[in-house]
Amino acid sequence: MILKTLVVGPFGTNCYVVGSETGGPGLIIDPGADARQILTAVNDSRLKIFLIVITHAHIDHIGALSQVKEATGADYAIHENEAKGGMGMFSRMFSSMTGGSFSPPPKPERLLKDGDSIDVGNLKFKVLYTPGHSPGGISLYGQGVLFSGDTLFNYGIGRTDFPGSSFEQIMNSIKNKLFVLPDETIVYPGHGPATTIGEEKRGNPFL
Repeated sequence: MILKTLVVGPFGTNCYVVGSETGGPGLIIDPGADARQILTAVNDSRLKIFLIVITHAHIDHIGALSQVKEATGADYAIHENEAKGGMGMFSRMFSSMTGGSFSPPPKPERLLKDGDSIDVGNLKFKVLYTPGHSPGGISLYGQGVLFSGDTLFNYGIGRTDFPGSSFEQIMNSIKNKLFVLPDETIVYPGHGPATTIGEEKRGNPFL
């Protein structure tokens, strides 16, 4: 599996470029900023990006979506609840607070739901609906790895003081969707370093 981790934007968002083999189909997860850096990584990997997956629609995870989508010609996918439940609300709020301008994201070509499969060549990832940080937050699990968005971090969890957030939901998502995965599962979060499910079970202070 080809896996490139890029740290983009002022909030240190992790953007992932994933593929099964050089020259094959590829996937981008959370193009939060710095489209040029993301596209350079794609070109270096010689992957043909066919899909962009957004774990949740906060601005630090979708900032470069339009540019990357236009450059690659890829479709993009997001959970159905995130698309219909005020997608961009947080981004508009944050943009106004920081004096920036907000451009609404394009319409998604694919609406995801819990249990959906995303196939990248011979790689298969299962969509896990993990709300709490946002109403339609998702994680992707497969090949022994978990892309957890802003649900679970290395010794942390996603914030729940934003519009549409819920502490009760995020705890339920972590305990009933993520902590049932094998302990050796490598967790690639939306921010910060990688960890494992077992390590978070043993030592995450929020849990």
